[in-house]
Amino acid sequence: MKKKILITIGILFGVLLLSLAAYGFYLYKSVTDTVAEIHVPLEREQSSKREIKVDVEQKEPLSFLITGIDARGDNLSGRTDTIIVMTVNPEDQSVKMLSIPRDTRTEIVGRGMQDKINHAHAFGGMEMTIDTVEHFLDIPIDHYVSINMEGFKGLVDAMGGVTVDNAFAFNQSGHSFAEGELFLTGDEALAYARMRKNDPRGDFGRNDRQRQIVDAVIQEGAQLGSITRVGDILGVVGNSVRTDLSLDDMWKVQSKYRDARHNIAQMEIKGNGTTINGIYYLQVPEEEISRVKTELRTHLGLETAL
Repeated sequence: MKKKILITIGILFGVLLLSLAAYGFYLYKSVTDTVAEIHVPLEREQSSKREIKVDVEQKEPLSFLITGIDARGDNLSGRTDTIIVMTVNPEDQSVKMLSIPRDTRTEIVGRGMQDKINHAHAFGGMEMTIDTVEHFLDIPIDHYVSINMEGFKGLVDAMGGVTVDNAFAFNQSGHSFAEGELFLTGDEALAYARMRKNDPRGDFGRNDRQRQIVDAVIQEGAQLGSITRVGDILGVVGNSVRTDLSLDDMWKVQSKYRDARHNIAQMEIKGNGTTINGIYYLQVPEEEISRVKTELRTHLGLETAL
């Protein structure tokens, strides 16, 4: 009798192990399939502004371009509503985030013309956007992440919401945002990040809120310790996100660079509004571009700090 009980327990235990193994394989395959869908490598091996490719294993400083596309559903074409350059230096455990205002007038690389920087994506997708940002700031862009509005909301909801510190009370898209610390759902976060007409700083104030959301997502993402949560998140945003990062790249960056999130510095580039041929642009002086470029290049270890 006792022997039969032991055999039964052994069989149940074996079935449980097989079930867990099968579920683990299914989950891993689901994640890898989703990553394969969102993984869109760049045509180049590395930035032309680097002599050699960044070695993530050695925790060398690297940069990301984060863009938000003004589109819905699974559409990832059109103009970039959000352009954020993020540099990460794991040695001093710090991050710098710079918003480039979408109306910034600069050379669109590959078009041979001056235009608003957010038009680059509509003209030539992510490749032209990266080339244009690299030329504008004279820094390498190592990786990119692009997301549209639906994906933005889904990402925040999949993270369980985000917390921000709101500078002043305002209403936007049917939502009321009080001054102070706020917990936001995906729909609220999108409205919060898009408001600019009621902000005395206009696009600059909106850029601040966009960086707040990205910061909050980074803090949440750094806590992802299981493939289950990663699978849930990727499942929600799979149709709305594109990146050159593979699954292996994602895990390496998350594990080796996440401590830098504790020290995030927000940067701002300043310019003057001007109208050319009836179109509004933000004209950034050369000395301002030089200031921002030097700060980012120093953070990437490409220039010696003064």
